[in-house]
Amino acid sequence: MTFEPTIDDLLRTLAPQVVGVLTRRYRDFTAAEDAVQEALLDAATQWPAEGVPRNPRGWLVQIASRRMTEQVRSDQARRRREELVNGQIPADRRSAPGADAGDDGAHDDTLTLLFLCCHPVLSPTAAIALTLRSVGGLTTGEIARAFLVPETTMGQRISRAKQRIRDSGVPFRMPDYEEWPARLDAVLHVLYLILNEGYASSTGPELRRVELSREAIRLTRAVHALLPDNAEVAGLLALMLLTEARGPARTGPVGELIPLAEQDRGRWDTTAIAEGVALITAALPRGPVGPYQVQAAIAAIHDEAPTAAETDWPQILALYGVLARISDNPLITLNRAVAAAMVDGPAAGLTLLADPPPALVGHHRLYAVRAHLHELAGDREAAIADYRTAARRTTSLPERHHLSLRAARLAARAGR
Repeated sequence: MTFEPTIDDLLRTLAPQVVGVLTRRYRDFTAAEDAVQEALLDAATQWPAEGVPRNPRGWLVQIASRRMTEQVRSDQARRRREELVNGQIPADRRSAPGADAGDDGAHDDTLTLLFLCCHPVLSPTAAIALTLRSVGGLTTGEIARAFLVPETTMGQRISRAKQRIRDSGVPFRMPDYEEWPARLDAVLHVLYLILNEGYASSTGPELRRVELSREAIRLTRAVHALLPDNAEVAGLLALMLLTEARGPARTGPVGELIPLAEQDRGRWDTTAIAEGVALITAALPRGPVGPYQVQAAIAAIHDEAPTAAETDWPQILALYGVLARISDNPLITLNRAVAAAMVDGPAAGLTLLADPPPALVGHHRLYAVRAHLHELAGDREAAIADYRTAARRTTSLPERHHLSLRAARLAARAGR
């Protein structure tokens, strides 16, 4: 199946590149990010009616540069910054390029922007949130849902992070070798969350956002090329490939969600699976073993099973036990409960969810997993109640339809 990018997909891909160009040119990340957001609004309004420009990135650079100039000229308090910028830019480059002309940044600045957003001046949580917004193109609401916090809280967190970057005056450049350890964990976490949003969109009518998944894989490949011997980078890339390989089989003819156990494995991407398996097989012996390697190993077991019935659930359960010891992630609790149910029966899984982590309380995924386990246990009433609650709480339309349908089918069998 060929993926045809929409204008929204194109803008989301170009946004971090244009922010990178303007940040490098004007040395002001916050102003660049604001100006690019305005340029994106202009493009979203004009391009559908007038057509996409021959050089869309150059168009965005021109419009965003113009916005930055207007901001500088309209704000007397920023005159000193304007003088500094003008002094740094050669005279022959002070005019913005034409909309269809090449811009001064033919290379992609996205990776540099990624590392700027993950600078040690920010807390890991703030760095991840800012990067998801500026590089990943996620909305504040989507990021809030990924962190299981209110949208207003996340909006304040992102604003403070942008101000901290601005006040610190950190340079726009790739980190030196000795700076990598301080930033790498945040960078990998960001890429992981971008993939998650692409694989299972937290809101809207589509189950998948293919453009996000592809961008996450592209950036992770770039990091892997810089650090080819880092086992966790290789593990994350393997996890992405092994997860996204199942993507085409996750939806039916009208976009409906198809659970893993019911997917047509003939639609899985065998090339991506082979690459992912090779990556994780080579990475694990290098150690130390981290959470991305363990998750990649679990994904490999799923992908290599000829059928759902032949999945090696005992090995998966053992790996989730390892993962629970090295990674404090509430969603691991849910996946571990499913694995325990497949090995020791649904009661074992429900026991693990009897006292869920606080972040899961009220979350739709907790109700969805509990509903599945109650269904396996034959408790239709409890399963129907949890499926319906999960459906009400999710903001993903395909998930809502799937969960509502499961509840309806159980109710029909019960004669309700």
